[in-house]
Amino acid sequence: MTTITTRPIETAAHDRLYRNLRQQIMVGELLPGTALTLRGLGKQYNVSMTPAREALRRLVAEGALTLSSSGRVTTPELSNERIEELASLRALIEPELSSRALPRAHLALIDRLSAINVANAEAVAKQDAVGYIRTNLEFHRTLYLRAQAPAMLAVIETVWLQLGPTMRALYNKVQRNEPPRHHRMILAALRAGDEPALRLAVRTDVTQGLRHLAQRGW
Repeated sequence: MTTITTRPIETAAHDRLYRNLRQQIMVGELLPGTALTLRGLGKQYNVSMTPAREALRRLVAEGALTLSSSGRVTTPELSNERIEELASLRALIEPELSSRALPRAHLALIDRLSAINVANAEAVAKQDAVGYIRTNLEFHRTLYLRAQAPAMLAVIETVWLQLGPTMRALYNKVQRNEPPRHHRMILAALRAGDEPALRLAVRTDVTQGLRHLAQRGW
């Protein structure tokens, strides 16, 4: 009886911890090279070693965390080649998602995206790096959900997850003081129903900063 009642509790604890850590990593709350330990997670989230171990295992499998040969688990410190590879994936998949979303981009969606963009600008004004990354991803995810292409969206969310700490490092490096102008271009293309302009705006928006970072080195 004990086994039956405690196992779902551990599963629920593992799932909550996994989702919490996944969100933190994706929006850049953790910088590249941040170490995570079972003991530290257990103490911080009041969970046992088993759910902490399972949560880390899943995140390592997704590429959100790196496991060294010594067993040390950290957020990834991406090489310039890896950043370029992930930027190329974004350049391939996200314009396609936006193109598929365009026929369903009604006024209510455009209004919602505009509101998210206002929140994004407010985060920039406050120098809130995590708020900026979170609203930036929310802007893109809200648009891509209308593509009705769950497999592609799942792939791109895995890319975002791997890039989260690097995006935070990029924000800290460039000290952004204005919201991305390409969001305005995306909104204009959606209003006009202009697919080529939409693809170009999305591709430029999702790769420009990352490739700048890779080319300059960090």
